Amino acid sequence: MRIGQLANLSGVPANSVRYYEEEGILPAPRRLENGYRDYSKTAVAELIFLRQSRQFGFSLNECRQLLQLWRDPNRRSAEVHQLVIQRQQKVEQQITDLSSMHELLSNLLSHCAADDSPECAIIDSLSEKNYE
Repeated sequence: MRIGQLANLSGVPANSVRYYEEEGILPAPRRLENGYRDYSKTAVAELIFLRQSRQFGFSLNECRQLLQLWRDPNRRSAEVHQLVIQRQQKVEQQITDLSSMHELLSNLLSHCAADDSPECAIIDSLSEKNYE
């Protein structure tokens, strides 16, 4: 199948398919005489796997590792488990960071009069030179 059909079946844009090939995440498909790429059904499954992995926030390198494990019938589930634990820890850190940011934004908002005055505590706070 050609790249457009692969993109439609997998839900992954054609330019992403090409990028995954360039990065070595996906193997290069065979080429037809006219130079067009010719993909197999396996490529559809691999791209769906990649798309879903990306939706969980795995990096491209982590997706590469997961895909290699997926392809390996002798894989150790402990390796997959460890990758997911690491991803979960990153998500927990992001939640902590976002919670802190939310508190800071709430603090900024609490100091804003939100009226027609040109005075703005938010602008003043953002322009303070905290590095001196």
